[in-house]
Amino acid sequence: MDTSWQDPSAVSSMLDDWETWAIVGLSGNPDRTAYRIAELLQHRGKRIVPIHPTAPTVLGEQGYATLADVPFPIDVVDVFRQSEAAGEFADQAVEVGAKGVWFQLGVIDEAAFQRTIAKGVAMVMDTCPAIEWSARESA
Repeated sequence: MDTSWQDPSAVSSMLDDWETWAIVGLSGNPDRTAYRIAELLQHRGKRIVPIHPTAPTVLGEQGYATLADVPFPIDVVDVFRQSEAAGEFADQAVEVGAKGVWFQLGVIDEAAFQRTIAKGVAMVMDTCPAIEWSARESA
């Protein structure tokens, strides 16, 4: 595993300092991991923004069909898509001016990582906010 994908300063900035998290693939299905992580993010004081083609309202927050449709600044784009489909969302995150991109556990796109960090946008891959918070609290 390439640990540069999980740079501690990038992880800390996203978890500690950045408030608005757009969650790509978030639907209203409470059995999905994206839903559970969105709940955790809210519990930790983050504003969540569902990004889903049907633009559902999830956990009390208005959804949007695309990142470009969101009418306010996004800090972190958290991607719950398969690796093959995830890279386009990193590119869109850069286009909309997000500060960071987070690819969930098992989601890896090395080319997207290189493109994103080359544009000066922080990126984390192949981990989960729940894992990172848990590791901090048990340290």
